[in-house]
Amino acid sequence: MFRIAIIGGGIGGLFTALCIHHRASQVQIQIDIYEQAPEYKEIGAGVGIGPNAVELIRKIGLLDETKRIAGDRSGIWLSFRRYDTGEEVLTVNTPKEGNTTQLPMHRAEFLEVLVQAVRRRGAAVLHTDKRCRGLEDRGNEMVVSFEDGTSATANLVIGADGIHSAVRSHYVRDTAQYGGMVVYRGLCDIEKIKDKWPISTYAALFMAPGRHFLTFPISSNRILNVVGFVSTPFEKLGDVRESWTLAGERKEIEEEFKEFAPAVQEVIQNMDTNPLKWILFDRKSSPQWIFAKGKVALLGDAAHAMCPHQGAGAGQAMEDGYIIGRALQDFFHGSGTQSFLEQSLSLYHSIRYSRSQRVQTTSREAGDLYEMKAENVKDRTYDEGLPIVKSMIEDRMSWIWSEDIDKVYEQARQEQRAYASL
Repeated sequence: MFRIAIIGGGIGGLFTALCIHHRASQVQIQIDIYEQAPEYKEIGAGVGIGPNAVELIRKIGLLDETKRIAGDRSGIWLSFRRYDTGEEVLTVNTPKEGNTTQLPMHRAEFLEVLVQAVRRRGAAVLHTDKRCRGLEDRGNEMVVSFEDGTSATANLVIGADGIHSAVRSHYVRDTAQYGGMVVYRGLCDIEKIKDKWPISTYAALFMAPGRHFLTFPISSNRILNVVGFVSTPFEKLGDVRESWTLAGERKEIEEEFKEFAPAVQEVIQNMDTNPLKWILFDRKSSPQWIFAKGKVALLGDAAHAMCPHQGAGAGQAMEDGYIIGRALQDFFHGSGTQSFLEQSLSLYHSIRYSRSQRVQTTSREAGDLYEMKAENVKDRTYDEGLPIVKSMIEDRMSWIWSEDIDKVYEQARQEQRAYASL
């Protein structure tokens, strides 16, 4: 029996378990998912799942379920607007060919779909209140110790435990880096604002120097996800840390966005509660994700935590999980040796590292672009900079959405095998 321990029960960890089970359901494996929280629950609100990740959801048979809980962007990724008048700058449509579906969802609702799929399919055993304390290499297996004094053994440990990953910190010594912004997150009942909303889609981004305000629909278009970004020098943060759960005050977001268009003011006034305040951090991608001769692997934010400005972070974690599923399928149908496990997971890393690193880099760049801080925009007036911003936004998502991840995997596997035969 091959045992897999997935540390972290968020979107990345659960999706990975489903992908492994989908690819290797006929193999004798035991997957355990260890979540540090008392229950499987996402804090925060909306998550954007682009066409590239939607295609993976379709491949593992969960598209219909996720469509039922998603919002409808009306065929639009985002409608970029002036902050002051709300006038359109550029509207970016979803792709016209291939998989054109986008799924903006409430994180908790998406997580529940994944949890129920894991249970229904018997894909993994779910554990809660299991905070990873450390790892020990015992040759053919790893021992995972938890803060409650218990431990578990596994042939493969997958670190899907986020930006502050305990699995990563066992091997990589670095710190999270400030993303330059304070973020206010909240929800708004669409019914309350629909008669005063002036745009044909609820997916909009209002751009200003040093600030931008993002909305998109979730929960079957009942709820508007609201995110306000404010560029803030690190020294002005005070004693804070990266968190989803810092308490914000409505008056703070009112003050920060008081000069924005009436549509923004209407949304802020109808938010259902005080916003959560999030100090934005990301983390440089480690050049190594595979450790202990293939017995430990990183994915998602544990490997490449990124800023949210392209709405691609969750999708990148899902791509990680999908490719791990393919790599392990080849391992299970191959020699099954320790060296072949390391080789299979090294293929996963070689495929995912450069792409996720590029998404990470361009996500930071996108945040600067939306707030008129990009290199060739920052010294211009707002009106001078807008045409440049427009030209730089127009096609920036197409390469993320359009990659055929199975084709990439097949090609990389052929190259690896050709190299091994030399």
